[in-house]
Order: sequence, then C-alpha cells, then structure tokens
Amino acid sequence: MSRMGDVLAGFHAAWEFESDSVLIRYERGIRTPKLLQALGERRIPHEAIAAVTLTPGKRGTVVLHAVPRPGADPLMEAAAGQLKDGCDPYRLVLPAERETLAEYYADELRALLTPDDCGPPDRYLVAAPETPLQFKAYDGKASFDGKSVAFRWFWTGASSAKWKAGDQSFLVTDLSGVEWRSPEVFEGHLRLLRRETPVAQPAQADQDPAAVVFGLGYGPVHESLPFAASVLAAVRASGPALTPGTVGAAAPVTRRDPADIAERIRHLGELHQAGLLTDEEFTSKKAELLAEL
Repeated sequence: MSRMGDVLAGFHAAWEFESDSVLIRYERGIRTPKLLQALGERRIPHEAIAAVTLTPGKRGTVVLHAVPRPGADPLMEAAAGQLKDGCDPYRLVLPAERETLAEYYADELRALLTPDDCGPPDRYLVAAPETPLQFKAYDGKASFDGKSVAFRWFWTGASSAKWKAGDQSFLVTDLSGVEWRSPEVFEGHLRLLRRETPVAQPAQADQDPAAVVFGLGYGPVHESLPFAASVLAAVRASGPALTPGTVGAAAPVTRRDPADIAERIRHLGELHQAGLLTDEEFTSKKAELLAEL
C-alpha cells in the first residue's frame, strides 16, 4: 500500500490515505460547494466503501469516486440519491494530467476493500454531523440537540394546521426515520417519521406538524441535509434497525385543500411585497400552487 499519510489533492478536497480509512478534508474556498464546506472533514473507513472508480470528468478532469456501501453513511442515506454530482462528498475531481497518479491510488485503495463488505452493515460506519444543529425552514425553525428535535413555527410561513398543533418536540426514541426532500426542487421538506402514530401523517408536508418545508432560500442543502443525517444516525442508534423504506420513501401525492392553496399564495404575496421575491419568482411559485388545485 502507499505510505500512510499520503495525500491526493483535488479541486475542492484532499484525500489522505491512512491504514484503515480515507480522511477527506474539504476546502473552505468560495468555489467549494457549501455542503462540502459545512462538512469540513470526514473519515471514511475502508469497510464503508463498496467500490472505487475513476472516470473522465468535465472540461479536462478525471473523477475519483469512492462508492459508499448502502447503509454505511447517514448523510448519503438521508440524501437518497438527490445530491448533485458537485456536492457528492465521495467524489474527488482532479486535472486530467493527474490521471495516472489517481489510478495508482484507486488501485491501492481497491486492494484494501473486502468483497464481503458490499452489503448493508448493521450500523452506520461514517460519523454523522455533530449536534447541536439548527436551520431555518420556510415555515419554522428546526433544532436538534442529539436527543430531541424541536420545530418552532413562523407566522409568515406555517399553515393553519401547524398553528393549531402548536410548536413541536419529538424524542429520537419515538422516531423511525426521516424523509428529506432537497430544497433544490419545489416543495422540499424534512419530515420526521414516527414509530407509532395514532393517525396517519398528512401526505402534504406543509400540513404535517412533524415536518418543515423548504424553498425560497430556506432549508438549504448544506444546513438541512447534515441535520437530517444527524437525526437519522441518532434514531438508528436508539432502537431497532430501520426497516427498508423508512428513509427516502416518497409521500403519496394528494390534491391540496383550496383554502390552504389560497393561504400559501397569500404568504407568497407578503414575501413579494416585502421585496423578498422578484415578480418572476412570485408568478412562477403562484402558478405551481394553482396547478395543484
């Protein structure tokens, strides 16, 4: 194997090869995606890696990719395939002229992988982001202290259903998983899935007191995804293993209540009048809401 401590530096990160793991340090520069900056550094044990690939990238680059084992990393479990390539913490982009060097390290790393380690492990092998964590969603503030998740609603964004339910607090031991939908698509959200609920959770996240909704600059990936991963890791550590489908299971699509659509449009109008939305953004979001009627 290469000497312990060897470092391979790419455009936004550097991989340090150690005897039992790869230590990835992400750059703080303005060109580095915010998610990678927020992660800072991550230690990836060899047993958390299923495969290593080296492929041509864009504009004269090559991409070294350590493919994580399913179920090994709470961040990738929570992301459920929604991350853009540039934000993938397992990709190292290098100038094409360093391809030979990258191939050398890829071969060395492959030699340390065990074929038997390809299936889901019985625990997370990569550490989750540390608590406490918090972020602002569109309809409330979410905070997590390692033991419970709290939602505090904003009058500017929360639905009447959430106002009636009041601010919420959920013990990790009462949860079965999380559902994260990227804010880079309309109607992104973070929903807490409960082990036992007296009634079915509402299909629409903006009606569910166990969920916060994103969009309009609220709940950005670099804040909401590490939060979701940390909650997911705590849930898995607190009780029985998650059953398949508790992470990333899509909520059923239903028609919205017309009164709720009107309420959301009113909120958009307030943001528009306050100068927080451009005319184009307001028109686009309003049209998307009306299309759900």
